[in-house]
Amino acid sequence: MRTGVRIALDIGDARIGVASSDPHGILATPVETVRRGPGDLDRIAALAAELEAFEIVVGLPRSLSGGEGPAAVKIRETAAQVLDKVREGTTMRLVDERFTTVTAERMLRERGKKGSKRRAVVDQAAAVVILQHALDLERETGNPPGRPL
Repeated sequence: MRTGVRIALDIGDARIGVASSDPHGILATPVETVRRGPGDLDRIAALAAELEAFEIVVGLPRSLSGGEGPAAVKIRETAAQVLDKVREGTTMRLVDERFTTVTAERMLRERGKKGSKRRAVVDQAAAVVILQHALDLERETGNPPGRPL
């Protein structure tokens, strides 16, 4: 298992959920929800720098058959823009995010989060699910998760 902080992004049209790991890559925790718009990618880059992340894990939407559609193209473009803004040496990996928002919604509902309160944190929760899956996969296989951008 590689050591160092990783951050995960759940990139949407309106918001970007951000989560981070501990330096040992054991646990993913929510960080922030960044509203899409002017300065959003600069904020992501600032968070990566503040947390001293060596890697950014981005959830890539795939269809049930595993293919990529228009949403995946948009995510790849945004991920590339983020990578251009972060410090040199930071790597980025794209991981399958099928069902992460559904999983996050269910988790929050089970914890009693309702309506607007749930919508405010669901993107962070989805980023946590993406990152925790990536951490668990790396721990199980010994290989970095997903594919590099």
